[in-house]
Amino acid sequence: MSNAEATASSDHTGTGKADAAHNPEAARLRALLEPSVQANRLYLEDVAIIPGSHRVVHVVVDLPQEETGGVSLDVIADISKVLSDVLDNDPADDGRPYDLEVSSPGVGRPLTEPRHWHRAKGRMVKVNVVQGDNIMGRIKSVDNTGVTLVPEIAVKKGMKPKQGDPIKLPFDRIRNGKVEIEFSHLNEDGLEPEHNGPSEEA
Repeated sequence: MSNAEATASSDHTGTGKADAAHNPEAARLRALLEPSVQANRLYLEDVAIIPGSHRVVHVVVDLPQEETGGVSLDVIADISKVLSDVLDNDPADDGRPYDLEVSSPGVGRPLTEPRHWHRAKGRMVKVNVVQGDNIMGRIKSVDNTGVTLVPEIAVKKGMKPKQGDPIKLPFDRIRNGKVEIEFSHLNEDGLEPEHNGPSEEA
């Protein structure tokens, strides 16, 4: 039996994969849920289990890397129902109650994998560079080897930022990146309005 909660956006930062690596049950649930997530044209970002007498199964889903924008509330609600049914029919379930929480990564997620950079194409990002100065710029393109940025050059306060020549950064020179929030992108990121989706007793 579960309570399924859909969340539009979250600052979950990717702990579920680490959890799955050290937690056999999280890894098992990831394998159980992934086919249903993929069947709904989504990507399973994370599965984490928060232990306790009433454990929480936290699932993070994202759009495929070639798509832009964020995961909508309706999509989160729909996939929550699908995954709740899968968990309720889990043949290896021990019968303990749990809460299912399904969310999208949100713009606060660090960009640490190639697919994250693909998803952020066209966005303004701050890049933490290995053995070099950090760079602020807009992602122009992403390929198998790295990211091409159009850097923003600092100017005097009140002046419009200038753009430099495109820079190609190989993935092995990138420690991580972070999307800079721009007001024109708030709606597509699911940041406004703040809203939790339906809770469902399964």
